[in-house]
Amino acid sequence: MARIISSSAFGLAALAACETTPKTGDEVVFEPAYLGTQTRLLEDDLVSFLVAMKGARSNDDVAAYGECVAAQYALIRGYGFARHVRTEVEKRNGVWYGDAGYVISASIPEGVRTIDAEITVQDCIANGIPTV
Repeated sequence: MARIISSSAFGLAALAACETTPKTGDEVVFEPAYLGTQTRLLEDDLVSFLVAMKGARSNDDVAAYGECVAAQYALIRGYGFARHVRTEVEKRNGVWYGDAGYVISASIPEGVRTIDAEITVQDCIANGIPTV
């Protein structure tokens, strides 16, 4: 039951999510089941998103789910951007759990792991990843 820190790799996970057609040979079909989210407001602009899913291929799929939820939350609160702080991923009994921390803001925050909430939500929808 080790905890693993994963960087937000939404771009890679989003591209991989496009690969949902059955494959031949030993390749596995990506058929995730998104089990829901919880939101915890830690400070005025610091939010933790708890996500759960089955069928993840790696920590990146769980991180992408957390990013999609964070982007939608930012839009709901009237903000346009978020900065990824950290994502912890754990797998127990076949279920992947993620705890993703984000700072939300009205303007582009400093840092290298920032997201434009509106664009991210559109990408999530296009890739079949729920945002709430």
